[in-house]
Amino acid sequence: MTNAYTPLAARMRPKNFKEFVGQEHIIGKGKALRELIERNQLSSLILWGPPGCGKTSLAYLIASVTKSHFEYLSAVEASLEDLRKIIKEAKNRLLLPSYLNLKFEKPAKTSQIIPQKTIQKTSQRTILTIDEVHRWNRAQQAVLLPYVEDGTIVFIGCTTENPYFEVIGPLLSRSSVYKLEALSESDLIKILNKAISIVRHIKVSDKLLALIAQYSNGDARRALNILESSINLAKRNKKSQKVLTKEIIEDVIQRRTILYDKDRDAHYDTISAFIKSMRGSDPDAAVFYLVKMLEAGEDPKFIARRIMILASEDIGNADPNAINVAASAFSAVEKVGLPEAEFALAQAAIYMACAPKSNAIYRALAAAKKDLDKKGVGEIPLHLRNAPHPGLKKHGYGENYKYPHLYKEGFVAKENYLPEHLRGTRYYQPSERGYEKIIKARLDYWRKLASSSPKKDMQCKIKEGEKKG
Repeated sequence: MTNAYTPLAARMRPKNFKEFVGQEHIIGKGKALRELIERNQLSSLILWGPPGCGKTSLAYLIASVTKSHFEYLSAVEASLEDLRKIIKEAKNRLLLPSYLNLKFEKPAKTSQIIPQKTIQKTSQRTILTIDEVHRWNRAQQAVLLPYVEDGTIVFIGCTTENPYFEVIGPLLSRSSVYKLEALSESDLIKILNKAISIVRHIKVSDKLLALIAQYSNGDARRALNILESSINLAKRNKKSQKVLTKEIIEDVIQRRTILYDKDRDAHYDTISAFIKSMRGSDPDAAVFYLVKMLEAGEDPKFIARRIMILASEDIGNADPNAINVAASAFSAVEKVGLPEAEFALAQAAIYMACAPKSNAIYRALAAAKKDLDKKGVGEIPLHLRNAPHPGLKKHGYGENYKYPHLYKEGFVAKENYLPEHLRGTRYYQPSERGYEKIIKARLDYWRKLASSSPKKDMQCKIKEGEKKG
């Protein structure tokens, strides 16, 4: 029930699909979820999406369209006692008889007979929406299971966090998960225009509505709150209309809130986008996500560490200087601190984005780990073993080791350094990009020497001397 004091966002709740704006990918005409709602065949579900995208509004709409009894709980405030009360009432609603006979006796002092009357009273399902369901612990969530299972309630969980991590498996398996997206600016403008038609006596330009939509970052609730606060601050003109100006709106907005929870999805999604932008050679996107993290209060050392990892994992020897730039940025963060260190972080991020890319080091490590796991460590060749004691030399330790610096190419052809069961295995496969092109050419040359028949000038020592190990 709404009144004059009900927030505009609550008064805007849609009652049917025509009034609902956005999320066409799941509730557009012909979509499975919409079909289930319209046929009243809906089972429990989880609505996952960012703030203000319409999760709770969609839950209200579902109850309205299916003519179900609607119950709302906030996981932040609600207790298990609140839940048990709703469950009890939901059971009673389902157990109501389909009809109720009322018999009337013959009234005294009259011959009039009142006929028997039947009042139809059908049972009703209960839709229980739990907002921010991820804030309930495993035990609290588990309480819902038997009642979801036996159909006492139709559970609709709303969450901004990834339900596959935040909702217990048994409850997740009994619910369909639908991912809602942040609303587009055009969607927000439609909602704002509808709100103006409800409030009335407001004069606001399309340009200013677009400004509110832009500042709202896909959040309809935020857009409506900005509009409502701006209306409250606006002064009436001679035509008894309130006029909204850019100054009023900017005063209300003050500073856009960045959605960024360092323990939740926004944190991991942003750092993921930052890394992938550098890996994808897009310096502009890399700087944008860097600024977003810094403005949201992310630990600059965390950012610097991620840049260092990328320098080796995605650039490696294609640009050996990348790791030095990354390490220098980390050092600047430690020694200088913010805000000045943001320049070093930006320099490093842009350098990584613009550097030639190679994941050859990553692939070499992965392949070596796989062989170690599947094929075992094997035996280190005798000629590579250390022989600190004369007795070990008697067993062949270090025998026939060829010291590369004593050879013209600094390379010993036909030599093997791997355990016998891995002889000839190649883990490092350099790319043709950046400095790795030079490394590849050098390795190809050495491998060519190793595969050809030994030549005297390649195998002979530069000078006689003791072998060094």
